Amino acid sequence: MKTSLDCIPCILRQTLDVARLVSKDPAVHENILRDVLGWAGEMELNQSPPAMAQRIYRRLREITGVDDPYRETKDRQNFMAMEIIPALRSEIESASNPLLMAVRLAIAGNIIDVGANGNLTETDMRQAVNQALTEPFFGEQDSFRQEIAKAKSVLYLADNAGEIAFDRLLIEKLSPELVTLVVRGAPVINDATLADAQAVGLDKIVEVIDNGSDAPGTILSDCSQEFQHRYTDADLIIAKGQGNFETLNNEPGNLFFLFKVKCPLVADLVKQPIGTQMLVKPRSGKNELANK
Repeated sequence: MKTSLDCIPCILRQTLDVARLVSKDPAVHENILRDVLGWAGEMELNQSPPAMAQRIYRRLREITGVDDPYRETKDRQNFMAMEIIPALRSEIESASNPLLMAVRLAIAGNIIDVGANGNLTETDMRQAVNQALTEPFFGEQDSFRQEIAKAKSVLYLADNAGEIAFDRLLIEKLSPELVTLVVRGAPVINDATLADAQAVGLDKIVEVIDNGSDAPGTILSDCSQEFQHRYTDADLIIAKGQGNFETLNNEPGNLFFLFKVKCPLVADLVKQPIGTQMLVKPRSGKNELANK
């Protein structure tokens, strides 16, 4: 079983990416990386990857004085995603199973990830979406459809900027008047905040709240009281992305996780290969995916 140690190289690479965004001076890059390396050496390594990333990015904000280094990148990704949404919406309407197509496109949007590719172009995005529709799919479609039909309130936990435009396609196939969209409470990596929900027009069709936390996931104890009440009261919770899976897969609630397996840590946990699209739920608040 792999541990959070396997995520350290990715976190350090992102640290260097942030350093290059805030300065063009290689000496500054080196100083930032050395500072974070020394500080990370004192961290507890048994935390979840999102909890570790949260602390690293807090430190980066202290060092650089920049609250949202990826803001320009997120704006560009939101714009690129919105450019292709009309064509994808047409694909959904012409599909034999529109709900499943919307689910797969929402998961396909998970390729918009600064951690994996900060130089994504519109062509890359289109190609990645087309490829995503042919990737392996591991899903509990019937259960998902049944829970949607019964739910009187849906809490939709967003993941990344850009990707949030793809989430809109799925939300449109639900009953938007029943949906509350949740974004991060403060910038972290390229995770979606209120500004991103507004950029793709989701604030016009659903209620949007933030979770009060700056973790790239949903650490319930770190979230606001308002969010925790919404979480407890929701009939159905749809959680997008690996970060939400890593932080909520052992928590209670009527949860469905939508994400693409991107790293060995998660692949080992769910017993599915990297690249698999997942639509799954935990059992009784415990992660039993590995037993499936």
